Amino acid sequence: MAMDYRQLGTTDLKVSSICLGTMTWGEQNTEAEGHEQMDYALERGINFFDTAEMYAVPPKPETQGSTETIIGTWFKERGNRDKVILATKVAGRAPFHWLRDNTDETDHTAAQIEEAVNKSLKRLQTDYIDLYQLHWPDRPINLFGGLGYTHIDKPGTPLDEILEALDKIVKAGKVRHVGLSNETPWGTMKFLQYAEERGLPRMQSIQNAYNLINRTFEQGGSEIAHREKVGLLAYSPLAQGYLTGKYRNGANPKGSRRQLFNRLQRYETPAADRAMESYFKIAEKHGIDASQMALQYVTLKPFVTSNIIGATTMEQLKTDIDSVDLDMSEELLAEIEAAHLEQPNPCP
Repeated sequence: MAMDYRQLGTTDLKVSSICLGTMTWGEQNTEAEGHEQMDYALERGINFFDTAEMYAVPPKPETQGSTETIIGTWFKERGNRDKVILATKVAGRAPFHWLRDNTDETDHTAAQIEEAVNKSLKRLQTDYIDLYQLHWPDRPINLFGGLGYTHIDKPGTPLDEILEALDKIVKAGKVRHVGLSNETPWGTMKFLQYAEERGLPRMQSIQNAYNLINRTFEQGGSEIAHREKVGLLAYSPLAQGYLTGKYRNGANPKGSRRQLFNRLQRYETPAADRAMESYFKIAEKHGIDASQMALQYVTLKPFVTSNIIGATTMEQLKTDIDSVDLDMSEELLAEIEAAHLEQPNPCP
């Protein structure tokens, strides 16, 4: 099975089913390594790259913007901007004072969106961004590792005002299309409603976490993605490396994100090990690579537009891209579903 290409929302863009994630460049990876990854990805048919103004991760003033800068130098050296569908993101509400000139907290006001997109364009050395995403909501919601709902009476920038700000940068030619990230079903539908009622830019995609141990997107987002043509750009398909098996039985490999940063608690819940072990055993039974099984499971979902992979080594990158050739038999899929029912969503 070769790389396939899927329509991005209702646009005329066709993006590869695998998207190259970039968030380690400028922290775990050098500029040269980032360039090597982009060269190889393009050779393998990947035409879709994803970044953010906040990257590299973990977020800090010293490395902020470095990933976009690395992509920008690659564009300049290769002269191939037209071969890539480029996605980046503007930070939501957070105490990242170093992102803005006036040292304010980040938010999605018109002034901050304008400042953010101008800085991204400069770092990326391009005059347009194909997909500009709201990295996380401006309003306070339960994010990054929770299922419960806690009402916080602290409104963010109204959604229609955010769309009006995005409309300005689209009309200015700085951005072609817009999308969401880490958004809820309610938020997605409200953005679509305002866009339709007021002739504002339509959200064309949603970038949320989705993997074997976190399928919560299916509970509300998947039908919206399918019926409203706001396809999922799935991030963390390998659960930040846990589904590769490299952390199996308490291992903590040198140079891994867990060893370097100790910030992966989202994937260290009480039921996580038991659930992951069941998937490792399925892969072993079928004689296939656990990473490729986890990736191809995500890629083949009908509501997924593109699966965002990330790698710190070329070996990892090649393994990840080769996942598109993995045959997922009915028997294999049935065993995965049985394991999911036994221990659903241990790492939301």
